[in-house]
Amino acid sequence: MPATTYDVAILSDFRYPGGTSASIAAEVHAQAEAALSTVLVHVPSPHQPKTLPFSPRISDLLRDGVATLARDEEPVRCRLLLVRQPRIFTEDLAVIPRIQAERTVMVINQPPGDAGNPFRYYDFAAVRDRVHRYFGPRVEWAPISSQVRDQVRQVEPEARLADADWHEIIDVAHWWRDRDGFVGDVPVIGRHGRADPVKWPLDPSEIQRAYPVEGDFRVRVLGGGEIAVRRLGHRPDNWDVVPFGAESPEEFLRTIDFFVYFHDPDLVEAFGRTILEAMASGVPVIIGEHFRPTFADAALYATPSGVAGLVRELYADPARYRAVAGRAREFAEQRYGHQSHLARLAGFGIRPRISPAPGSAGVGSGGAAATRRVLMVSDNGAGMGHLSRLMAIARRLPADHTAVIATQSYAASVAHGEGFLTEYIPSRKVLQAAQPRWTALLRDRLAHLIDLHEPAVVAVDCLPHAGIVEAVRDHPGLIWVWVRRAMWQRGVGADWITEGKVFDHVLEPGEFAAVVDEGPTVADRASAVQVEPITFLDASELLARDAARAGLGLDDRPAALIQLGAGNINDISSPVARICRHLGERGFQLVLAESTIATAPLPRIAGVRVVKLYPVSRYLRAFDLTVSAAGYNSFHEQLGFAIPTVFLPNAATRLDDQVGRARFAAATGVALTVEDPSTRELEEVLDQAARPEVRAGLAHRCRELAFENGGGAAAAWLSGLRSRRHGG
Repeated sequence: MPATTYDVAILSDFRYPGGTSASIAAEVHAQAEAALSTVLVHVPSPHQPKTLPFSPRISDLLRDGVATLARDEEPVRCRLLLVRQPRIFTEDLAVIPRIQAERTVMVINQPPGDAGNPFRYYDFAAVRDRVHRYFGPRVEWAPISSQVRDQVRQVEPEARLADADWHEIIDVAHWWRDRDGFVGDVPVIGRHGRADPVKWPLDPSEIQRAYPVEGDFRVRVLGGGEIAVRRLGHRPDNWDVVPFGAESPEEFLRTIDFFVYFHDPDLVEAFGRTILEAMASGVPVIIGEHFRPTFADAALYATPSGVAGLVRELYADPARYRAVAGRAREFAEQRYGHQSHLARLAGFGIRPRISPAPGSAGVGSGGAAATRRVLMVSDNGAGMGHLSRLMAIARRLPADHTAVIATQSYAASVAHGEGFLTEYIPSRKVLQAAQPRWTALLRDRLAHLIDLHEPAVVAVDCLPHAGIVEAVRDHPGLIWVWVRRAMWQRGVGADWITEGKVFDHVLEPGEFAAVVDEGPTVADRASAVQVEPITFLDASELLARDAARAGLGLDDRPAALIQLGAGNINDISSPVARICRHLGERGFQLVLAESTIATAPLPRIAGVRVVKLYPVSRYLRAFDLTVSAAGYNSFHEQLGFAIPTVFLPNAATRLDDQVGRARFAAATGVALTVEDPSTRELEEVLDQAARPEVRAGLAHRCRELAFENGGGAAAAWLSGLRSRRHGG
């Protein structure tokens, strides 16, 4: 049997705790989202302790199955070999890896030295000779930044380097969190990174200026703070020094208002990944001018003595603060997002292999059979509803159609992970843009995507914003479909119905509670094409109970799933602890579902497992009970798959009538509902749901429902639109 040929092999020492492992993990995730295969080849560095374990980031890749670890001395075949960390080759390798690669790139992610000693870390010529001896003379050498390029040129002026830097990448959708105001009553300055003396200014007075030790500031340091404390000779009262690894960088960045980074003047920082992480998280960064080639105008530049004044200015001007954060996020996405990595892989002939989702023949890689494209445009939304509905339809398109997902949602990476060609459009909220600018941006972005992908049909699951309406009018030769969920709030949105007349067709996903729909879509329903309720998965795609329980680590006790939405509109954390305590006391093991686009982490509760899965519906048969919001997707999944449910409708939604939907479910006996979880009603309803006979009755009534999954019918209808306009 022939050996597997991987798309990408990455050779490194996977025990490095900092930026090297973070960079590898980011690239592997980008490759996995594009359905590209990755194998990791571990080669110990002579500079790492022998007993050091793999970085948690690398272990997570292997645990989640997004990369394969090559066994010792196993021959590896790949289309592209990426070698990271030159210091591995400062000595001869004890075992030379057996790798057959079509192309090889040595990513120079650390300079040979610093300003004080250009050879401090390694001898570039000696490393180059070893690498060529092991992998051949055609290895391509790619610095990670202009700073590293300059350092290599200093020690080896004739070095043959790639024209473009092999820059870092980041999944902005994973890092970004909307920031509702500042962290506290005074500005919170912070930084994170591994504990290395060169990561801090040598002069204690510069440390004090960059990270104020008094006045109206707080300072938080994750990793390496003890080095600064030693240099200062004391730990300032306003400093919070957190050990490296005690908090994840994602969690830490949510606790600060400003990211400030200054280091040893001799250090040549290879890139500055922690800076990029802060930008992607919505935290303005203040750094030295020497970083400008890497971060352009997305950062704020100052000297240590200028930090305090700049922080005070932005703290006093929230609008400017938000503008800086939004500009940095857009820069990170455009310059260093996952698409930039996929574009450079395409330069090596490695293009996304968009695999069909299970049970689908319609999401292809754009090969010979995929002759017609459907561009699917989703809003950002408070939850996953818009994007999930479009993906549910897209994965059921016929084999001669392929979908391109264009979304304003933070969950763009989820669509990538499901195998779709995905385009991200930053929303108005993210960009903090005025309405006229946002209208022009959205119209122009849609025009670009139409020119690029040449769709036959454009399906829009969001409100008809002005930019979309203008795009429809600019492209009359296309077929435009408004995928419009019903069950709007009474008296809200009539203007949107009027704007929606610009579309050629309206597709309305079915609604179990349609008979109590009092929203403005009712009057327009006669002209809409209606299908059954749409869910991402069919019942046949759910895991069996035993397999689902094993996947979640559950035992034989009753289990409850709590999923109250993304938490982006109302505060979902307040009832969670009461629900967990009440059900836990009644013998339930508890799983808390954290949305992939939640802007704040769910509370961690002792004895409660937190999972972040998409789609979590695949595991629904593991549970005897769910406590859920009443958004369109979760509502129809729980009822359609006959899962006993207590609905806690979100009453704070602008358009979606979750309360009406949940009331109807309770009135028809297919679910229980709690409308005011701040009262004892919550515990009283949970007591009912804890009774096995009540849950059995709910499941029985759900199984009597007649609706099927309308995703297939919607996909078939969309694909048949080719002859419904202009005879095309």
